Amino acid sequence: MAPPLHYVIIGSGSAGFGAATTLRAADTGCRITMITMSSLPFYNRYDLPDVFRGRHDWRELLAVPPAHYDELGITLRRASRVVDVDGARRAISLAHQEEIAYDRLLVCAGGRSYVPENLSSAVGLMHGFGSFEAAMRVYADLPAGGTAVIIGGDMIGIDLALTLLDTGYQVTLVTNQLTFWPHAVEAKARDDLFTALRAKGMKIIEDNPPTGVTGNNGSTPARIVVLEDGTEIKGDVVMPFCGLAPAVEFMLNAGIDIERGILVDPELHTVNETIWAAGDICQIWHDEEKTYKFYHGWKNVRVMGELAARNMSGAHETFDADPEDRLDIDDNGNLRSTFWAH
Repeated sequence: MAPPLHYVIIGSGSAGFGAATTLRAADTGCRITMITMSSLPFYNRYDLPDVFRGRHDWRELLAVPPAHYDELGITLRRASRVVDVDGARRAISLAHQEEIAYDRLLVCAGGRSYVPENLSSAVGLMHGFGSFEAAMRVYADLPAGGTAVIIGGDMIGIDLALTLLDTGYQVTLVTNQLTFWPHAVEAKARDDLFTALRAKGMKIIEDNPPTGVTGNNGSTPARIVVLEDGTEIKGDVVMPFCGLAPAVEFMLNAGIDIERGILVDPELHTVNETIWAAGDICQIWHDEEKTYKFYHGWKNVRVMGELAARNMSGAHETFDADPEDRLDIDDNGNLRSTFWAH
């Protein structure tokens, strides 16, 4: 009897978790290993702003209890960093020198927050918000009623900003070309969206990009953002929200095609017969437009993970290359985005 197939999933977010549960439903006898750099099992990162509403116990954010992975026979490798994938040998190398063999591999490692190059030297003075631990550091460093300066303002940042305003904090948004990413917003619609955000109490600075971030010499607020015209904006925390940069470096030896992300066909299959990709890390071929495109947002990412898992199990389903993409304002003046849709 042939040994059971070993499916390995790199990434434990929405795509990875959806893929793992789908694989288990399709094949009760296979081996499934999930590898993640996160110290926590899967939780919905869209819920992270809730730390400002009192949700400080990480267990409250988990999609399922840790024991659920054992019940499904899914091996979860937390706090583990993949440094190389050898596509020819079907082997994964971890940072602590361990090697894991696979039969079929799904890569859904997502991306890291993109920081504009002119601000890269100031990374140590800015707060991230990509994990529970990072969110709690922002909560600890932002005093009651304090000011958060948000640079860029992609849809993840806008969601956080609205939560901060709703819970008594102040927000200054310094816009750039990535404001409202991943939505592409025309000038008139952009003005209407800014008007709606100002009505919520947000201070918005347009056409005056940041050139640096400095400390405030031990005074409060703790940070100063310097703008192109020399204006200084003070805040207790500074956070860049300028979209995502796919984390693909560890895939350079995998024998696949990479542009900005991992290139896949509409079935989410790479040119390597044993490797698929899903989520923020992949670019999917759009046949009508003759180009590879990213598709972001919780709903798209989850659909990709489940679809890739079914295809790894023998199906041949294709991703909807034209999902709904909407950003508008409802009758109560609230922003609505398909990016936020669960």
